[in-house]
Amino acid sequence: MPERLMLLPCKTFELPVLVSVPEDFGKEEAFRHVTGLIAQVEEDDPAAFARDDIVDILEQHGFTEVVYEMGPVLD
Repeated sequence: MPERLMLLPCKTFELPVLVSVPEDFGKEEAFRHVTGLIAQVEEDDPAAFARDDIVDILEQHGFTEVVYEMGPVLD
């Protein structure tokens, strides 16, 4: 089975996070799980959470950040 990826958009266009999805997660389950993890980080410290905090908790739950290069914008 090919690797499944999830793109987490960001308000800052240049900073989206791309992660690989663990095989044992279905599409909807992965979306809900990641949403819950992001909410947990935001609730723990709403004024001071950072992108790295979110990446760390995602990796603790099996979602691995994928390094990529941003390409040109497609219309």
